[in-house]
Amino acid sequence: MAGDGTVGVTLGGPGAATGGGGGRGARVGVPVDHSRREALRMAWRIGQGLLAAAAGYTTFIALRPLGNTNEGERVILGAPEGFTEGSATYVAAGRFWLTRSEGKLFALTQNCPHLGCRLPYCEGSGRFECPCHGSQFNLGGEWISGPSPRGIDRFALSVDEGRVVVDTRTLVEGPPLGAKEHERPALGASCVNLAT
Repeated sequence: MAGDGTVGVTLGGPGAATGGGGGRGARVGVPVDHSRREALRMAWRIGQGLLAAAAGYTTFIALRPLGNTNEGERVILGAPEGFTEGSATYVAAGRFWLTRSEGKLFALTQNCPHLGCRLPYCEGSGRFECPCHGSQFNLGGEWISGPSPRGIDRFALSVDEGRVVVDTRTLVEGPPLGAKEHERPALGASCVNLAT
């Protein structure tokens, strides 16, 4: 490479094909395209930056809390007597299950505490059964089996002027493993079969 930013190329003469020079032929200055190299370096850096940003965003989404985001509201329902013992009613307006067990009302979140999968209620067994990993919970939200670390999280519930009021802005952590206040045997067959 010459001092002026060009690469010397010998045209013709002995040794020209091997780059040998041999004294004959004319040297032609071919300019080196620094802008192409810089563009490739810049594209590589931008690609790495975008990849890092995507990985960071994915990590943020995966690790964010599923529960209390302060985006909820107060959901006003009917009289407590309208919810019979052993019932599970899905309230779409608040995305929760309203249950009655042992005379108590519960506003259970629709998500399994294990990994956040949506929990359906199984009429056959009378339990909430996670379709992702098989955790089971009773109507009081207590853990029965599976990999969940605790019972189903709940929303604050009160009775105001004879009506059930659920505050979906206030999340209460589910009961710990081993809580058995609302334990009862399954009514029938399970809805979720994770056997391989």
